[in-house]
Amino acid sequence: MEKLIVSLSPHAHGTETVEKNMYGVLIALVPAVLVSLFYFGLGSAVVLLTSVASCVFFEWAISKYLLKVEPTLTDGSAMVTGLLLGMNLPSNLSLWIIIIGALVAIGIGKMTFGGLGHNPFNPALVGRCFLLVSFPAQMTSWPVPGQLTSYLDATTGATPLSLMKVAIKTGDATVLDKLPSALQLLLGSNPNGGMGSLGEVCALALLLGLAYLLWKKIITWHIPVSIILTVFVFSGLLHLANPVYANPFDVIFSGGLMLGAIFMATDYVTSPMTHRGQLIYGIAIGFLTVVIRDWGSYPEGMSFAILIMNAFTPLINNYVKPKRYGEKPAKK
Repeated sequence: MEKLIVSLSPHAHGTETVEKNMYGVLIALVPAVLVSLFYFGLGSAVVLLTSVASCVFFEWAISKYLLKVEPTLTDGSAMVTGLLLGMNLPSNLSLWIIIIGALVAIGIGKMTFGGLGHNPFNPALVGRCFLLVSFPAQMTSWPVPGQLTSYLDATTGATPLSLMKVAIKTGDATVLDKLPSALQLLLGSNPNGGMGSLGEVCALALLLGLAYLLWKKIITWHIPVSIILTVFVFSGLLHLANPVYANPFDVIFSGGLMLGAIFMATDYVTSPMTHRGQLIYGIAIGFLTVVIRDWGSYPEGMSFAILIMNAFTPLINNYVKPKRYGEKPAKK
């Protein structure tokens, strides 16, 4: 017999559903997907379709045969996980590696904890970080757009983040002269090398997705704006102190910052519930991202920063609570 658990009043009624929000996220990702298809063609299509299909299959199989519950594929969450995982991968990644990533994302990152609404960490990032640690060479070989001889055989090149890392390690600020301009990074162009994963190609496409999510009220501004603003300010201070650090515009438009801030840090399940908590969460992610990018082993730090703060979300929710309904202010 299932228990009916009802929260304390007041009860808010609305038209929002899991399905509506998940499909809204998929729509918001369309501009970024189209840009990735434009630059990487077949490679992008293969990676994204494999990732989405694998995530949907593993969620169905685990639900039906391991958890013995009715699969809920129609809510769109498995497709969102698959698409976000694919957007975090290079366009020439082997199919078997993508499938392993999907299995880890769904099997370990989501279904192990009971499925949708119970996972403490963002499933797509769990899969992505597992692949990054397990297959570092394959996960850091970035094809150069327009120089693809085949899906797996592609010319690779240095990404903007890798150039920034070289400049910091060598102390040679002239390395940053090879960076594309901030406008090129915003629009999606790197004439000197690779662009990174599929979701890192064009910051403008991701900002269009942010505008859609805000318009439809699927997310609020607190998390993405606090992350981007923190990274901008922190990296700007470092640039002023030492020109070996890239200027803040190049930093915020490079790598997976926009993808993570807009589509993964804002995950309902793994982010704080209150606006004040979301600001604390976003500022911490932005700070950790800059720290890992500039002084860590990996050029990119967004994924790790989000997962670290996912772990702190229950603590933030516990200490940053909304005022109770009908509660009288404390006497001074």
